[in-house]
Amino acid sequence: MGEDVGARTFSREDRARYREKVRRCLDVFAEMLRESRFDVQRPMTGLEIELNLVDNDSMPTMRNADVLAAVADPDFQTELGQFNVEINVAPRRLAGAGTAEFEEHVRASLNEAESKARTVGAHMVMIGILPTLRPEHLTAETLSANPRYALLNEQIFAARGEDLPISISGVERLRATADTITPEAACTSTQFHLQVSPAQFADYWNAAQAVAGIQVALGANSPLFFGRELWRETRVPLFQQATDTRSEEIKAQGVRPRVWFGERWITSVFDLFEENVRYFPALLPVCDPEDPAKTLAAGEVPKLAELRLHNGTIYRWNRPVYDVLKGRPHLRVENRVLPAGPTVVDTIANGAFYFGLVRALAESDRPLWSQMSFSAAEENFTSCARHGIDAQVFWPALGYLPATELVLRRLLPLAYHGLDRWGVDPAERDRLLGIIEQRCLTGRNGASWQVEALHRFEQADHLDRPAALREVVRHYVDLMHGNRPVHEWPIP
Repeated sequence: MGEDVGARTFSREDRARYREKVRRCLDVFAEMLRESRFDVQRPMTGLEIELNLVDNDSMPTMRNADVLAAVADPDFQTELGQFNVEINVAPRRLAGAGTAEFEEHVRASLNEAESKARTVGAHMVMIGILPTLRPEHLTAETLSANPRYALLNEQIFAARGEDLPISISGVERLRATADTITPEAACTSTQFHLQVSPAQFADYWNAAQAVAGIQVALGANSPLFFGRELWRETRVPLFQQATDTRSEEIKAQGVRPRVWFGERWITSVFDLFEENVRYFPALLPVCDPEDPAKTLAAGEVPKLAELRLHNGTIYRWNRPVYDVLKGRPHLRVENRVLPAGPTVVDTIANGAFYFGLVRALAESDRPLWSQMSFSAAEENFTSCARHGIDAQVFWPALGYLPATELVLRRLLPLAYHGLDRWGVDPAERDRLLGIIEQRCLTGRNGASWQVEALHRFEQADHLDRPAALREVVRHYVDLMHGNRPVHEWPIP
């Protein structure tokens, strides 16, 4: 959601000054790329997970301030809605037992946080969209207290000039209208971070784009919203619509959306930052006092604060990140395509598949993106969001085939090879990729389990839709805490 900013209003002078400053940052960034001033040794990986909060009746509870006070752990932070929190996991190397360390750390942190959240009547749920959310839970009053959220809400609606229509046609159909950006808070995700060198960045980003649809097919976990069964990963169209600053007339002119898959393969990380500056007006034109050119000329590392803040308000599914850690600048690919959950072990398995697959593809002799159009990758992404694990996808030399067949025949062997290149312990590699394999063989992921459970409660137990949704969440939470991978979950 961008960096912290205080409550304020923006003048025309603020916007003009910010535009000039962000362009100066872009020039300095280009100079840094030419001079190779980036940390490329011992690349790290990172993980963020957004969580929902529910009460004892499986309904959303607006208690994130109370929960964060009770948890008292700096790894946990506020998110857009009062029923959201986020855990930021310290970066690690994948080599050896890195994936097992991720899993152990996340499980321990979440178990401790859950125990403290219960003291204020809340429970944490890792799920893409909470099935029991209702329109009354997504209002201006349920935005988190941090001023940046109110300011972002104000700026998005000032740019739009009208309310947000939400229209999603899936198994069932939803039409709604929002006068705030809080529907975005319904979309809780998992974000994988991968540090790469400037020379490798384009290959890794292109690889991540090429497999984004496959990730969604395997990991879909958001089939229900406002009581309707929609897409298997409803989070994708909902997020796209909930942050759209464009009116209908602006859309008709071909103006790009802020939630964006992109439109082309790239040759440099600069392409992405330059597109962000060229195509998108500022939402939060806050200027930092640093002169980045003077900082660089002095032999120091510039923060590029305006470029980073602007980048944080453009929601690419694979986003470029510039950051400075311990005085050294680095670049990351932030992979944002997956929903949260269902379990910690499923999340780490998804990460292992992603990290292994993108390395294998990025280092291949003949790049996949030289054989596949960008539009085909985008079509795969949309199809996989709509149909989940049952999606059909296009792949070079194979044509159209089930996503699960593609994974079993072609992509799992590549992921095994990529994890070997990262130096992941073979036992860890086999354990985690075995979960992906079984998910393909059983055809069960979080989305398919939720839908099957919902139909079971409605048809066998004759519950109405709201009661059935509460039962889905109640059983989901119990199974989530058991940490058995979702392909092993029984239907209640």
